[in-house]
Amino acid sequence: MAALLPFCLFLGLSLFSFATLYDDVSQLPDTAYDFIVVGGGTAGNVVANRLTENPNFSVLVLEAGPSNIDVLPSIVPFLGSSLPGSPYDWNYSTIAQPALQDRVIRYPRGHILGGSSALNYMVYSRGSKDDWNGYAEMTGDIGWSWDNVQPYFRKNERWSLPTDHRDISGQYNPLVHSLDGINSVTLPGFPQSIDELFIKTTQELCHEFPFNLDINAGTPIGFGWGQSTIDGNGQRSSSATSYLGPQFIDRTNLHVLVHAQVSRLIQSESNPGIFDAVEFIQGDTTDLHVVTARNEIILSAGSIGTPHILLNSGIGDQQALTDIGVSPLVHLPEVGLNLSDQATIAMYWEVNSTDTFDNITRDPALAQEILDEWLSDRQGRFVTSVLGNVLGWFRLPHNNPLLHGREDPSPGPHSPHYEILPLNGLAPLPLPAEGHFMSLVCALLSPLSRGSVKLSSNDPFAAPLIDPGFLSNPLDLAMMREGIKVMKRIVSAPVWDQYLINLHGPAAILADASDAEIEEYVQEWATTIFHPLGTASMSPRGADYGVVDPDLLVKGIPRLRVVDGSVLPRPQSANPQAAVYVVAERGADLIKAAWV
Repeated sequence: MAALLPFCLFLGLSLFSFATLYDDVSQLPDTAYDFIVVGGGTAGNVVANRLTENPNFSVLVLEAGPSNIDVLPSIVPFLGSSLPGSPYDWNYSTIAQPALQDRVIRYPRGHILGGSSALNYMVYSRGSKDDWNGYAEMTGDIGWSWDNVQPYFRKNERWSLPTDHRDISGQYNPLVHSLDGINSVTLPGFPQSIDELFIKTTQELCHEFPFNLDINAGTPIGFGWGQSTIDGNGQRSSSATSYLGPQFIDRTNLHVLVHAQVSRLIQSESNPGIFDAVEFIQGDTTDLHVVTARNEIILSAGSIGTPHILLNSGIGDQQALTDIGVSPLVHLPEVGLNLSDQATIAMYWEVNSTDTFDNITRDPALAQEILDEWLSDRQGRFVTSVLGNVLGWFRLPHNNPLLHGREDPSPGPHSPHYEILPLNGLAPLPLPAEGHFMSLVCALLSPLSRGSVKLSSNDPFAAPLIDPGFLSNPLDLAMMREGIKVMKRIVSAPVWDQYLINLHGPAAILADASDAEIEEYVQEWATTIFHPLGTASMSPRGADYGVVDPDLLVKGIPRLRVVDGSVLPRPQSANPQAAVYVVAERGADLIKAAWV
């Protein structure tokens, strides 16, 4: 969808109005606040919103990227896939990945108010009961269990009817959703020709690929109607448009400064055990500014930004910091370690249909026509993302040899090993001049491989070294191989016989490939779904490993907290957006309880 970028990226469209949003540091009313939130992303805006519910708390949010106002691809769901590689992306890359033929992988992260919630594919998936019960067990805090985080899912979610106002009975379970939260969630608002083919697959191959009424009820196995962070008006619902929406941003105790990139946290002169100030640059200058937190600093810069800032502040492995030229202040050796991410692999078919989004990709005039429909009526193809409307989560069959004689890599029996994401068109391969296509993407949800985020130099504004360690554990490669076979079995259902013509492009070799050839394909073509977690992991209170306690306070450092996806100690068997919202909602409650 990058072809759509030039005509839409900078089109002005004032859908949201902000009052206490500052473009210049000189506009800030003060240099000291009760709480400073570093990062106006998925988690940070939640924390800012919830803390400023108390009129006695003053909060400053520092966001490195620009405002989301008028950024059309971050508003129109279908255009969101044009944002990676744009000015609204940090445009990171990994270091060379040995298990992926030493390829360097592009690593998108949101560089915009709303963070990656303003950049992602908007999938709303809560994970499994096993995910959350596992977090409770790993941290020794029952507050992170599935049952105990349910109020936070409900505080976050505002269920909306889809834009086409169709009858959605039988497509979700209303009992597990909330009408009273802040962030909009809805079902697809525009039908796609492949929807019923996947639903029919659940009937023809029901034992392996069952239908799931609601993938967010704690047992996500099966094909079900996708739920997305899109509102009933066909617009993306990010943390910026929801938690910093017009009804909240006017609070006199809430202040948001954009274009403010943090370099480091600064120790208190009077109490060296406390970090009470934040140093940053703002705008196009290199001048350093400092603001002070009277109560707490909350790091919500994400699984890449949070460890990067901690390390630049002298919080990390003492020897590694010394070697890179950063003065070590707090020895916390696991900062930046335990990076997990979900590798993906795709297959492509030419199809016996002309009803695919390939037409939009080929024809700028058609794309403009559909955009005009969205602009005028909030209807049409652009009210959904590029993903298919029916998504799938599956486990390997219990008799698969990979599951024999070793611990299951998933967190439990309710948890999928794979997510299957259909696309009704060809992506991300170059589109031929003729033909129409379908793509299936398989994400490995519970990888055993781990990587790291490290400093590349003692320049705090230099990009970090990102090493997800993709497929470094041999079982992950074998699981990806089996994921290819899962996708092949899905399309072996009779309903696909007249729809699929042949495998396309590099996937053509998979028709009769051996296990070794499938693994070579994975190593050549696997990439990231950009779901990094774990680089500031929770561990039990008093444990000599991990980075934060279960209350999200950095170990050994009072008044410094991490509230974002970096605290989750293992991958979600889901897209992690919903989990990050829950971490932020509960984190905000923990902070408020400590200061009232």
